[in-house]
Amino acid sequence: MDFSFSEEQEAIRNLAEEVFTSKADIDRVKKVELSDERLDRDLWRELAGTGLLGIALPENLGGGGLGFAELCVLLEQQGRFVAPVPVWPSALAALAVAEFGTAEQAAALVPGVADGSHFLTVGVEEFGPYVDGDPQTTATEADGRWTLTGAKAVVPVTHVAHRAIVSATTPSGPALFVVDLAGSGVSVEQTQSTNWEICGNVTLDSAPAELLGPADGNSVQWLVDRVELALAALQIGVGSGATAQAVTYLNGRHQFGRPLATFQAVNHQLADCYIDLQAMSVTLWQAVQNLADGDPGTSVLVAKWWATDGGQRIAHRTTHVHGGMGVDTDYPVHRHLLWGKQIGATLGGSASDLARLGAQLAAGVEVVA
Repeated sequence: MDFSFSEEQEAIRNLAEEVFTSKADIDRVKKVELSDERLDRDLWRELAGTGLLGIALPENLGGGGLGFAELCVLLEQQGRFVAPVPVWPSALAALAVAEFGTAEQAAALVPGVADGSHFLTVGVEEFGPYVDGDPQTTATEADGRWTLTGAKAVVPVTHVAHRAIVSATTPSGPALFVVDLAGSGVSVEQTQSTNWEICGNVTLDSAPAELLGPADGNSVQWLVDRVELALAALQIGVGSGATAQAVTYLNGRHQFGRPLATFQAVNHQLADCYIDLQAMSVTLWQAVQNLADGDPGTSVLVAKWWATDGGQRIAHRTTHVHGGMGVDTDYPVHRHLLWGKQIGATLGGSASDLARLGAQLAAGVEVVA
């Protein structure tokens, strides 16, 4: 396969890099981290104004009309700058509504994400290890109305999102639902993730919800696949940004009269980072292409595992070669470590990924190459 970016994708990458360079420098990120919301609304508006927020959303709903691959290009650039904006949860929630929702649901929820006026979020994780299978949260229908009972863990940006797209199990199978986070039967315990972003543990007690698409399991898997690849794209950016910082630091830091970058052991560490980044990249873009072709096989989980496992190694190596500076919270590389740890734990760590992959292989799922 040829994974070279198209002309449009190159333009998106260049534009995203320009926006993040101007709006997500280290001093600005530090300031946002100390704010109450811990997200950069100015950067959010800039991404909306350039059309990047809605790049994958349908044109008739205010988006750019491109695809999921273009969203991954944007997310990779965000990861390089560890920019504190909830691109993946809001964009993927809107994509799910556009894909499975009614015309009324799409018109009510999607344009606000494209223009940056509203935040949406995604709740597919529950308490305990992440495993493939039906969600523990249950959905009950009575007189044409649905209610949900259960809990969703570490749902992103619940303090600003007005709706969440959550998974639940119905009598006919898993399905997606739209939940009003300020509605009756919904309680949110605000907390923070490893990378200091505000998130929430959401408890649903006969909470009213709107069904989003069919209750046959397909919509849930559709969303989970895209969440896993979105996180993989973000992780590649995080690893690339950390490696670039390590190169700059090692070239400028001298020991025994020469730059640390000239020492063989250091070179080996960065060479290993490069190998991991290349493996993460090729598995991501293969999975994105397979997903677009409608035949992902095991490729999504393979990309997820590489992002989780390789991303952790890069985070640790780049922190290690910085010496004591790597763990100094005034020095920027520690953010890449925290982001890498958070992404690597979302939807299960590398051991969980391998267990899920083994289960798929045992079940006879085709390995798509």
